[in-house]
Amino acid sequence: MVEKEVFAKPSDVSAEDGVVNVDGPDGVDVGLTPEAAFETSNRLLDGATEAAGQRHHGEDGKTGQTGDVE
Repeated sequence: MVEKEVFAKPSDVSAEDGVVNVDGPDGVDVGLTPEAAFETSNRLLDGATEAAGQRHHGEDGKTGQTGDVE
């Protein structure tokens, strides 16, 4: 299995004409409906909370480390 590249820089988000635009690392460029954006934000928050807990408990071998946010 190929390991995914992990990015520390957050995506940029804007809204235009009723569409939520997400511009992220590695060429991510998507437009979402407001409903899809709300659900995506909930899923991101859930995943971030879980990953932060894993780091805190050393489940990734990096106890106590946090990612840099620019």
